[in-house]
Amino acid sequence: MRVHGLCVQDTGVQNIWVQDLGCQQGPLHPDTIQGPPEAPMEKDIDGCQDGAKTVPNARLGPEGTETQLDDFVGAHPDYNEEEEEQKYFRRKRLGVIKNVVAASLAGTLTYSVYLGLLQMQLILHYDETYREVKYSNIRLEDIDHKVLMGINVTPVAALLYTPILIRFFGTKWAMFLAVGVYALFVSSNYWERYYTLVPSAVAIGMVIVPLWASMGTYITRMAQKYYEYVNYKEEQEKEKKRVPRDACNAYIIVFQTVFYFCFHLSFVCAQMPMVFFLNNYLYQLNHTLFAVKHCGTLSHGTLPGFNKTVLQSLPRSVNLIIVESMLMATAFLAMLVVLVLCGAAYRPMEEIDMRSIGWGNIFQLPFKHVRDYRLRHLFPLFIYSGFEVLFVCTGFSLNYGVCALGLERLAYLLMAYGFSASACSSLALCMLRLRRHIPLLAGAFIHAALLVTLFCWAPEPRYLPQAPLLYTIAALWGTGSALNKTGISILLGMLYKKKERQDFIFTIYHWWQALAIFTVYLWSGLPMKAKLSIMLLTLVVAVGTYLWMERKVAQNMEVRLPRIPRPRHKTRGYRYLEDNSDETGSDGDGDKEDDDRHPTEATSENELPKEDGEQLG
Repeated sequence: MRVHGLCVQDTGVQNIWVQDLGCQQGPLHPDTIQGPPEAPMEKDIDGCQDGAKTVPNARLGPEGTETQLDDFVGAHPDYNEEEEEQKYFRRKRLGVIKNVVAASLAGTLTYSVYLGLLQMQLILHYDETYREVKYSNIRLEDIDHKVLMGINVTPVAALLYTPILIRFFGTKWAMFLAVGVYALFVSSNYWERYYTLVPSAVAIGMVIVPLWASMGTYITRMAQKYYEYVNYKEEQEKEKKRVPRDACNAYIIVFQTVFYFCFHLSFVCAQMPMVFFLNNYLYQLNHTLFAVKHCGTLSHGTLPGFNKTVLQSLPRSVNLIIVESMLMATAFLAMLVVLVLCGAAYRPMEEIDMRSIGWGNIFQLPFKHVRDYRLRHLFPLFIYSGFEVLFVCTGFSLNYGVCALGLERLAYLLMAYGFSASACSSLALCMLRLRRHIPLLAGAFIHAALLVTLFCWAPEPRYLPQAPLLYTIAALWGTGSALNKTGISILLGMLYKKKERQDFIFTIYHWWQALAIFTVYLWSGLPMKAKLSIMLLTLVVAVGTYLWMERKVAQNMEVRLPRIPRPRHKTRGYRYLEDNSDETGSDGDGDKEDDDRHPTEATSENELPKEDGEQLG
């Protein structure tokens, strides 16, 4: 009988399937039936007409069956396990590089849109004619004051909710949410009213710290994952051989350098609306600076005497909408980059572990990390980092740059700062060969020299030959800023490699930075000499405390770190595998320093935190 192109012979022991090369169905005769009579589908082997006939007593033993099965489901003869493993981890490494570049690009686009839009709107709203003609009855100047207050005051409370936000949504989704809020701020400028601008400014103030804390955590975590994928063979044997404590430092240095190289370009991109649009409507410096008498160190407040009318013609509403639409499209592009190109920083089970230590513990741990002397000694450096970035955008740019060169050259001054900061971020790569304090001290020395120079110099108003000196100061300030910011992020990544601590550490860093920016906002009415004196004093204290911290670290002084509680898993919602799982600490614990140098904390890592009086160190 022909059954689906196959002839079947039943020998009573097993069925042998032979491929049919032309089998014909013969008559069913009782003499040709083999096997028990109750089998209704026995086949006649005499019906086969070709060379595919089988010998009746040819039977396959167990060895033959296993050989056929191995040929069917076994490995391909050309399969090379080691080569395939190398290809797999090469793809993983390329994915990590893609994540770093995408996160850096998203941060650059986001901050450039925010800074460019805010700068353009503040200049437009400053002009009396613009306010009277377009918004005569809504007190736009008062709204701008409340917008700046919302942006600068709201981050003061960020330490209370940032770690919870990052742990609840995850690092990638916290970045996506924050970038979305920045896009919301851009959209609110289509209809400039109190109930659109002020709430969006408060919202953007709420996500400033979560955005940059999650960015710093993400870049550091990518460096650790890249190290794991490069040294996957050593990772497989880390039970036998301890991984060096500083093994992934080189990748932290490179990845943070790439991030800040891209991020500082945001100061350049932020000037595009002013260069290609707003400069066409501005008066020349002889009009805007007509009543200005003193610049630089002799000035008080923010450029006293500056003309209240800076626009020689009002831009059409259609042109404003086009510019804002381009900024909105850029903000959406940043959201898509985070959503599509940025991979997760942690595996799902790792995020569950980090979340399941309890929301109360997540809330408390940023405050408990303050007991670490390394972090306390870095607080003045964090504060100065916030001082200097806002000072160059407001105090230096307005009281020195605009006062001497005019408002139309403000964009080029900030572009000189941005290009220099971006290019000099690569100088942080010297930490691969030199000791880590050298870039930080070099940046501090450059800023100290510039602060003394600015303290002693008052440029002449409306005097263009001073332009080369001002551009040089802006470029040198960018060099110091690049070494400062890149060096701090690299230092935090080196000191705190344990993945369960990184979001807390970067939250504390950016919170202190936000507090410093809030302080600069409050002191805007002080004399310039007072501002420069405060910054110089803060810089000296920051350098002193940092060197003191490095000395303690070199002496192997014991660090007082809070214990990370063991994850408390629920029995419902998901199945948790106790063996060979992604439990916290099982993958990528780059921070072996906790085990090497702090046995008090390492031996009790899996315990719940005790009261302060019970913790040693």
